[in-house]
Amino acid sequence: MSRKKPRSGGRPNRHTAERGSCRVVPEGELLEVLAGCASPFVLVLDGVQDPHNLGAILRSADGAGVDLVIVPRDRAVGITEVVRRISVGAADNVRFMRVTNLARTMDDLKTAGVWLVGTSDRGGQNLYEVDLKGPLGIVMGAEGPGLRRLTEEKCDFLVQIPMKGRVECLNVSVAAGVCLFEALRQREGLRPEGRV
Repeated sequence: MSRKKPRSGGRPNRHTAERGSCRVVPEGELLEVLAGCASPFVLVLDGVQDPHNLGAILRSADGAGVDLVIVPRDRAVGITEVVRRISVGAADNVRFMRVTNLARTMDDLKTAGVWLVGTSDRGGQNLYEVDLKGPLGIVMGAEGPGLRRLTEEKCDFLVQIPMKGRVECLNVSVAAGVCLFEALRQREGLRPEGRV
């Protein structure tokens, strides 16, 4: 496998990493992507800025069979070399879209029949008690502040991951993995081991 040579400064050009991904989808093709999915499974990230978190999230999204990951253009990380490395190839497998207006895109998803489930400490429902089958968009907030107010309001309902210890919340990449694989379990009709 050949590697691109670094530029004359000795460092790879991080700004062109996203252009090199064959899975980056132009913003205007949202409805086309959804139309090509029998039951769309979308992940919306509201302002995730840490490339290590995004890389780990893309890895989980690939493993769970997510059709499209959507992020805002501003105040959010895109596909960089660090993201590619941490994702272990998932950045080249999962369709990835950066959008100018996240709230408008969420409206477009809802119009297309996708139910939006936001994760929030203020979520009134337990993740494991919510129906995650059918056209679904899981909406995750940024590291620290979580979902912005408008993003939270655009969700059809909010859920929380039950926490038993003293820590109040999980890292966004870990929380994304928990939510995505619970959705996969339900969508595939799988039962927890040992249950009938």
